Amino acid sequence: MRVHANAKLTPRGRLLLVQRIEAGWKVAEAAASAGVSERTAFRWLHRYRERGASSLADRSSRPHTCPKATDPSRVRRIVRLRRRRLVAWEIALRVDVPRSTVSRILRREGLGRLRSLEPKEPVIRYERERPGELLHLDTKKLGRIEGIGHRIHGDRSVRSRGAGWENAHAAIDDHSRVAFVEVLPDERKESVTTFLKRAVTWYADHGIIIERIMTDRGSGYRSKLFNDACKALDIRHIYTRPYTPKTNGKVERFIQTFTRKWAHAAPYRSSEHRARALPNWLNHYNRRRPHHGLGGQTPWQRLNAATDEPRET
Repeated sequence: MRVHANAKLTPRGRLLLVQRIEAGWKVAEAAASAGVSERTAFRWLHRYRERGASSLADRSSRPHTCPKATDPSRVRRIVRLRRRRLVAWEIALRVDVPRSTVSRILRREGLGRLRSLEPKEPVIRYERERPGELLHLDTKKLGRIEGIGHRIHGDRSVRSRGAGWENAHAAIDDHSRVAFVEVLPDERKESVTTFLKRAVTWYADHGIIIERIMTDRGSGYRSKLFNDACKALDIRHIYTRPYTPKTNGKVERFIQTFTRKWAHAAPYRSSEHRARALPNWLNHYNRRRPHHGLGGQTPWQRLNAATDEPRET
């Protein structure tokens, strides 16, 4: 039950009110103690004496009858026409009811959008067999920090105007989920290419040789500079399906995690303060944080299990 913020009485308060009156309090005294009028107190007392304590709960505001409701047979016809993929105005013409009525019925039946008629695609989970076989890349735009923001102090009317933006560039290995992140000024071709080279070097230093990368179709990733770098590094570049972020779901999910647990997790004084906190958080993610998708292992443990050479934890 949702009680209005300005409500004087909850069902428990109503019960206390009538119990006081039944115990001998004057109605005026009981009403004053509850902060309501005598008329309100008499109404709850009358309802209690007629139907008991259960009658003190909130009632539905839905009317008992609705003479002007659309005939059920007409509602069924509207639904049938919708399942034939007719739009609202076509259905309204055929059924001879206002378009607004058709729209309201379709929303109520969960058919407000045509895509609701499409069967849900089955969830297809995949995982590459070895570290380095596929590296997911993506970026996350972050507002630059000039003082504590509204996510911390809670007042959205106080904002830092003109602070600008920077981009967190993220990479995550498909098999082990070992991740690498850098904060760069933008997501232009020069930045994404520089990040790729440093990420490949970082993974190589940890025994992971990158064979393929997957990115969306952002302009930086489609640039000649970036793809020339892929060829020079002997890496195959794979694009996600258009308008289908879930194709690159592992890095999308990782971005949600670092946004919540690092980027917006503390009252950073500046962008530089936030950037200095990144290495410690990333080390925690890779080496200490259990991963549900890895059966409770950390990415580092999964990496060790996949290679012969154990690494320090």
